[in-house]
Amino acid sequence: MQALKISEETSSSSSTERILPIKRPDKGGVQKIRTVDILVNHFPVRFNPESVIRHYDIDVRPEEGFARGRPTKLSKSSLSLLKDKLFADNSEFPLEMTGYDGEKNIFSAVQLPTGQFTVKLSDEEGTRQRSFIFTVNLVNELKLHKLKDYLRGDVLQLPRDVLQAMDIVMKENPRRHMVSIGKTFHPADFDPRNDLGGGIAASKGFQHSLKPTSQGLALCLDYSVLAVRKRISVLEFLKEHVYGFEFGSFQRLKRQIMSALKGLKVTVTHRRTKQKYTVTGFTDQRACDITFTTEDPNGQVPPKTVRLLDYFREKYPELNIKHPTLPCLDVGKGGRVNYLPIELCVLVEGQRYPKEDLDYNAAAFLKEMSLVQPNDRKRTICGMLKDKHGPCGGDISTNFGIDVLKDMTRLQGRVIKPPQLMLKAENGNMVGVAVDRESCQWNLIRNTVVEGKSLLRWAVLDFSSNGRPADRLNDSFIPKLVARCNKLGLYMNEPLFTEAGDMRQIASAEALLPLMERINNRARQVGKGNLQLLLCVMTRKDHGYKHIKWVSETKVGIVTQCCLSKMANKGQDQYLANLGMKINAKLGGINVDLSNPLPLFDDDSHVMLIGADVNHPRPMDVGSPSIAALVGSTSRRVATKYVQRISAQKHRCEKIIGFGRLCLELIESYEKINGVKPQKLIIFRDGVSEGQFDMVLHEELLDLERAMKASGFFCTVTLIVAQKRHQTRLFLEPQSKQGRSNNVPPGTVVDTTIIHPFEFDFYLCSHYGSIGTSKPTHYHVLWDEHNFSSDKLQQLIYDLCFTFARCCKPVSLVPPVYYADDLAYRGRLYYEAQTESRLSSGSSSSSLASEVTFDENFYKLHSSIENGMFFI
Repeated sequence: MQALKISEETSSSSSTERILPIKRPDKGGVQKIRTVDILVNHFPVRFNPESVIRHYDIDVRPEEGFARGRPTKLSKSSLSLLKDKLFADNSEFPLEMTGYDGEKNIFSAVQLPTGQFTVKLSDEEGTRQRSFIFTVNLVNELKLHKLKDYLRGDVLQLPRDVLQAMDIVMKENPRRHMVSIGKTFHPADFDPRNDLGGGIAASKGFQHSLKPTSQGLALCLDYSVLAVRKRISVLEFLKEHVYGFEFGSFQRLKRQIMSALKGLKVTVTHRRTKQKYTVTGFTDQRACDITFTTEDPNGQVPPKTVRLLDYFREKYPELNIKHPTLPCLDVGKGGRVNYLPIELCVLVEGQRYPKEDLDYNAAAFLKEMSLVQPNDRKRTICGMLKDKHGPCGGDISTNFGIDVLKDMTRLQGRVIKPPQLMLKAENGNMVGVAVDRESCQWNLIRNTVVEGKSLLRWAVLDFSSNGRPADRLNDSFIPKLVARCNKLGLYMNEPLFTEAGDMRQIASAEALLPLMERINNRARQVGKGNLQLLLCVMTRKDHGYKHIKWVSETKVGIVTQCCLSKMANKGQDQYLANLGMKINAKLGGINVDLSNPLPLFDDDSHVMLIGADVNHPRPMDVGSPSIAALVGSTSRRVATKYVQRISAQKHRCEKIIGFGRLCLELIESYEKINGVKPQKLIIFRDGVSEGQFDMVLHEELLDLERAMKASGFFCTVTLIVAQKRHQTRLFLEPQSKQGRSNNVPPGTVVDTTIIHPFEFDFYLCSHYGSIGTSKPTHYHVLWDEHNFSSDKLQQLIYDLCFTFARCCKPVSLVPPVYYADDLAYRGRLYYEAQTESRLSSGSSSSSLASEVTFDENFYKLHSSIENGMFFI
């Protein structure tokens, strides 16, 4: 529906036509202060446009029909085994001419037989065979010329089925030889040097995908590091992972053990098998006490009660159960129980471990492994591409007529100029400040923040006061902080009081709530007004942080600033300044300004920037809500102040429900502050892939149009997707002038060669990469009613990256999106804190998160802070 306009005079009532992302308005930007020669991890792909890939659907079911009245759902590993057996038994199914997605789809370079085939699969002991009916149906013949037409711009809709088929073909070789973890591929074994402790190891792998670009089709491949659970016995894992675990501690540590094991996949050691089981729990009874009843399906033998261990000893005579007093794992599914003695179970390789759950040392080690210097990363990527187990290994891609060139893409990038920044001099006048030529950082020496707030009523809650002497807060910290903040341009009194606390108090919201309420009441009595800020000193990073934020921001209405005692005790000037800038922004101050107002419009219109993101639950969480977050700028001249909205929605829903309503709420806040509604909106949407652009345009953008119509308000809109979850990396050519880090400089723009064939997108590396390899942000304009040129939009976004409130350097992501990310994560912490609070109060002592009911108002902010930037 290319006629759609949000503005009133051209608004369309039709919503049935397809909306497509807008085309690039020019041939790319031209503004620059210099150029840089760049290598990109995009490898050109050549293919024969006359080729056809045949797409087959497969359906597999046991020959005996249905189990318990419904079709038997086979696991991915079982489907893969059956598919391999079919191909091994039938020469008409050439393995090297096919790609398989692991589920229901086979893609073939040649014609395959169709119909029903019987596949017999023996059990591991070879004593019994099961027969399966394997049905193969031709679904489509995918003509590669459609992709060629798209790359030339002859058609505007991407043939996703063709691209998906080719992508699966390129993944087939690593899928056969490596472990697939999400979208990445890793070796099955881990290097002992990468042991992270706690049954966890760091694993090096790669991720790759095919991308349509202006140079043609390209394979993008990047190095990847993940934390995974080691392939060790379950008992060994528990010894390493659960603190204090012993064989007699199952009941005492039941919750910790359940948390460590539930949802993990295991295999068994007492028989030869590739079958994988999912742990659903463990028994209250010991293995030696468990019995079950056997029944003859023909009814000729009466039911018989059998001890579980007797069953295993009879069926596997050489088996020796060494720990009969331990409970069994329950690996049943579909409401049926299936008990396995725990000592027979081994963790399946390649099970991802959340990096946020790693301890400090393990997280630091993993981060160090992932932060590979540019030249090393470049060599690693090229080695992975050429590896025999990589995407180009074997003959599979060649058999499909796909050829990947082994050299990275070469291109020329532009470095655009940084903005002129403004600070306040000691005499109170606004002055320009120069940024470092290489890093684009600046400092506050001899200058102050643009708008410093007065901090008259604040207090300290010192959770370190009862800790070890080495962890306690020094007496010198508060005077240093007060002095630094006053020098920074804030007017900061001494704290009203310091409350001694203990880290144990943040372990539960129930203990924290009365403490914060008492502090707030004391502040009203002593300070004759509401507390403006509560400084919370912690001895370490702790899960209790979420309780501090949830209680203070939703229950009590206090803005908090947390800090670690070990960092505070060092008293470094830069740390104190960063703390002061965060405090000032939370109070509504402005730390830095731009000499030129934003956005770069020719008229004097009121413009509002909106950032939007959705935070999803962890991978193994099957029921927690997704958290949507929107922020909107309210400062007219420069976008430095933002209001926000948080909303919970159904599990793993990427679409922002009520997007139009939430945007209107932000617009109303803008009107309350400025006396008029904005005439122009620039929306930055985070967290969506190219496959979700259609959802953003047809559902979220149209929802905004409907909400505006209903309210009688109209404005022009630009909608931009900001992507950081991509694999594109930029490397300086050896002959290019390189700085201390060997990364591309801040302000590097790429809008040729590796971008979309005709849509409006570009890569911008706005930050200085001091360690590791810089990743640019990919900006893709889906909708634009402001007629941005490439130069204007790139400069606008780059300038905005200098306005982030927490630091004196440009950031890697445009601040509206950065703030929306922070806010969505804050909403996730609220949910987790509220859920833990309900669990600890006994409402659901052992349920999974998916089974826990929650108050949908868990994210409702206290009225005293709801319009501030408390979340930065």
